[in-house]
Amino acid sequence: MKLNLIAKNFTLTDDIKNEANKKFDRLDKYFDDQQEMDVRFAKEGNFYVVESTAFLNGGRILRSETSDDTYPTAIDKNIDGLVRQIRKNKTKLMRNRQSGDSIKYESFEVDLDEKVDDDTKIVRRKEIHVKPMDEQEAILQMELLGHNFFVYLDAEDNEVRVVYKRKKGDYGQIVPYLD
Repeated sequence: MKLNLIAKNFTLTDDIKNEANKKFDRLDKYFDDQQEMDVRFAKEGNFYVVESTAFLNGGRILRSETSDDTYPTAIDKNIDGLVRQIRKNKTKLMRNRQSGDSIKYESFEVDLDEKVDDDTKIVRRKEIHVKPMDEQEAILQMELLGHNFFVYLDAEDNEVRVVYKRKKGDYGQIVPYLD
């Protein structure tokens, strides 16, 4: 697996790079050599935040974000979260007989009796009227409605956007695009 290491708000030292490469080697048994993963390190106050993202074949995404007061522990927590997602993903792919070429599933024991929620279904459908607005107005609308996300049309390019409230209290925006 190829790691793309990125730092935010601090300098990524050789110690951190070596530690990350060594620890993420644990995932090599699940991924092929061509698989890439973005690993972002950030320093927020006294905490190290580790965010990893892998784009798998078939459009699936594995993502984990963890934080701790030491970067080795944050990395370990991050890897544990990814392994949990891989196990969950493996079972669903095997049951649906979909291609999972990005992950080496032979690294797991096959347990076809494992309980999987195959009854995932939409229980409510809601149509919304989207109107053109800027992101500040969308955030205001979201707050007024008491929601944690809001779908709208961007006033500049008339494209669909989503603003959402993050766990830390600030905001994020999703900008869809077609490949």
